Amino acid sequence: MLRFCGVTDETRQSTVSLPGPEREQLSLPLPGLIDRPPHGLSIPKRNRVYANRNLRMAKIEWIGFDMDYTLAIYRQQAMDDLQVRLTVERLVQRGYPASLKELTFDTNFPIRGLLIDKKLGNVLKMDRHKVVNQGFHGMKPIDNEKLHKLYGEEKIHPESKRFHWIDTLFALSEVTSYAAAVTALEDLGETFDPNQLFLDVRAAIDFAHADGTVYKNVTANLPKYIERDGELPHTLHKLRSAGKRLFVLTNSPYHYTNTLMNFLLGEGEERYGHWTQYFDVVVCSSKKPGWFQPRSTTPFLRRTPDLDDISPAEMEAPKGPLERGVIYEGGCLSLFEEKNGIMGPNVLYIGDHIYGDILRSKKDSTWRTGLVVQELDQELAALETSDDLRIRRRQLAEARPLYEDELRYYAAKYKEVAREKKTNGAPVDQQKLQKARAQGHIERIRTELTKLEHEYQDLDIRINHTFHPYWGSLLKEMNGLSIFGQQVDQYADIYMRRVSCLGAYSPTQFFRSPHDLMPHEI
Repeated sequence: MLRFCGVTDETRQSTVSLPGPEREQLSLPLPGLIDRPPHGLSIPKRNRVYANRNLRMAKIEWIGFDMDYTLAIYRQQAMDDLQVRLTVERLVQRGYPASLKELTFDTNFPIRGLLIDKKLGNVLKMDRHKVVNQGFHGMKPIDNEKLHKLYGEEKIHPESKRFHWIDTLFALSEVTSYAAAVTALEDLGETFDPNQLFLDVRAAIDFAHADGTVYKNVTANLPKYIERDGELPHTLHKLRSAGKRLFVLTNSPYHYTNTLMNFLLGEGEERYGHWTQYFDVVVCSSKKPGWFQPRSTTPFLRRTPDLDDISPAEMEAPKGPLERGVIYEGGCLSLFEEKNGIMGPNVLYIGDHIYGDILRSKKDSTWRTGLVVQELDQELAALETSDDLRIRRRQLAEARPLYEDELRYYAAKYKEVAREKKTNGAPVDQQKLQKARAQGHIERIRTELTKLEHEYQDLDIRINHTFHPYWGSLLKEMNGLSIFGQQVDQYADIYMRRVSCLGAYSPTQFFRSPHDLMPHEI
């Protein structure tokens, strides 16, 4: 019978076997290494840079940055409240019930990596194998049996027109608005097409951006919507001082970029007179991801910061290299590399958009990639909070195959005894006793397995709620990666919670990825 010990310091320690006749056991870390790093020696986990692939910063000559949610960290709650309010106002203008304005919208509901089924009005979370394990119809949870019936009997194609992938923090307000509206309209008995509702939600928020309403609200109260990172100026200066050449590549228009960057860097290092002086090249209105396409020949258009009212028609295409202190618009990857004499593998581009910044730059260029995952704050805090629960869950996972091995043994023993004949020398009473003993072991093990599964499922729920009340971990699903986590792993060479995490390291740091283990190696 298997028993579980409680979580103690001893159970957390690993040991290593040394060769030799005595095979002495030594606790890790090995003697001579620092058992507990002095205060300040180890970088706090929330400020670390994490590597999926080895990256030698000594070989990186150019470092580029997106602006929104990369250099500029938005206050998510305030942004979601703003965008949901603007979305609902425009839905009502389109003829939806005015009662939508009175709804309470839970902006904590969505996370990145969700999939919207526009045909049915469902919001789904998939694992890396594109299997749906969690789902909501509007704001109402879908049970496992129905999920399997809807999505388990045929292959899901997330790229089809039926589905919409949520991979940016800007898009979270779309999920909040859509899910709440689906539930509210059904509760009101309204007849509506879930697909058309989604198109209307997208059109409403797109219009709020296009007509400048979102930009005006943000720029009118920057501290409310933008978090100023006091370490950002120092980090950029540290990289420049090491000989790195820096650039900004953003889809945001010039006026908005100028306002936000002044807010972020205007009171930074005194040696930089204007925020543009931190960078060797600044490109606005870049139209990513198309900017990365190899066949694009879109020219750069030059403008200077003091020409606020200049129109694109009045801009000139630069004939020589792109200059420091000048604002450019448009352009493309091939011209950027050509004009700056850049070799692709020597460029690190950092953004937040898994598709527009990371996936496309990885697929269409040889640039190295860095992803800003703002949610790492919450993920790391949840990992720490749920540490004991996850250790217990791992104990249960390791115990399960041991129980199953024992069950197979006694099941085979039962069959072996049942096949024995009286003529083989075993008395009938002894046969019955052996069968009864084997059967008793089988029933005991099955009972233990049932208890194990119930405890495991309970731990899963508790751990998931530690990460997120609706969806669990952003990067994990079931016992593996979520589809969003898989994309982070596949396309981001490094990732961090914000750009200033780079400032904790040497500009020549060698970021090493951990060893990958296949199941047979564990």
